[in-house]
Amino acid sequence: MEVLSLVKLTKGRAKICLAGGTDFVLYKKEYESYGIEEGADLSEADYNQIVTDILIPRCKKRALHLLEKQDRSEKNIRDKLKEGGYSQEIVDIAIDYINEYGYLDDTRMAASHIRFYQDSRSKLRLKQDLIGKGISADVIDRVMEEEYTSDESDLIEKLLLKKNYDKDNATYEERAKMYRFLAGRGFSSDSINRVLK
Repeated sequence: MEVLSLVKLTKGRAKICLAGGTDFVLYKKEYESYGIEEGADLSEADYNQIVTDILIPRCKKRALHLLEKQDRSEKNIRDKLKEGGYSQEIVDIAIDYINEYGYLDDTRMAASHIRFYQDSRSKLRLKQDLIGKGISADVIDRVMEEEYTSDESDLIEKLLLKKNYDKDNATYEERAKMYRFLAGRGFSSDSINRVLK
């Protein structure tokens, strides 16, 4: 396998591109120990050893590190690992590994997100957030049914208090500004108008 290019990155790393479209990232000591340089040939055995001994363990460790401080969706983990230069095959192995231990759970992540933000965001906004995180619609609907307990009218009232909005003395411009603010938070026009009147 011919090394087409060796592009130096930050922190002593380099992206190695092989003929056939395979590419991966190694640290300087690692690629030097295998004699990897532009134009050189990398044997199939050396490549397999790099994947088995370096890339797969590093990808698993990175996946676990991403989950240390917060729950994440599978899509989010996959995206982060791909950004790190790992191939689809290696990412799949890492995802299977963390799934074996139950560390990756889209339902748990969605429930946690809803519980944390339901006092400041509308149901629609929460759904949009979770779709953006790669959670499937059926999981979102099921978890929303179980976890969402806020009353949107009460939530709007709290936000109006927080913004020091005076319904009785608000000008047309102030009302319009508050309407845009609440609509931006994902509240329906019916809910907003009911509370602002």
